[in-house]
Amino acid sequence: MITPDLKALPKNTQPVRKDLIIEVELNGKMKFDYILNEIYLQMGIYYKVLSANVEYMNGANFGSFQLHIKANAEESQQLEFFLNKNKLMNTTVDYTCRKYS
Repeated sequence: MITPDLKALPKNTQPVRKDLIIEVELNGKMKFDYILNEIYLQMGIYYKVLSANVEYMNGANFGSFQLHIKANAEESQQLEFFLNKNKLMNTTVDYTCRKYS
């Protein structure tokens, strides 16, 4: 039962998206381009590659990379679950940028 004191949320509200920087360590089990493909095509998360130090040895990818993503809480949890499921060590940091006028 909804009491008159509570306001109903508008139906067209979008989840709040945060700027996040995620750093991922490659362990040789997944390819760098496959991970980026999964993030963009399967999860629908747009990203910018900030840095990448990837070495290729016998078809395996080692190293690390940093991505700047803009995602809501659900998308960031989905991404973290994907990385943890594939045993890729990762760190996420909230990123706030000052805007000057």
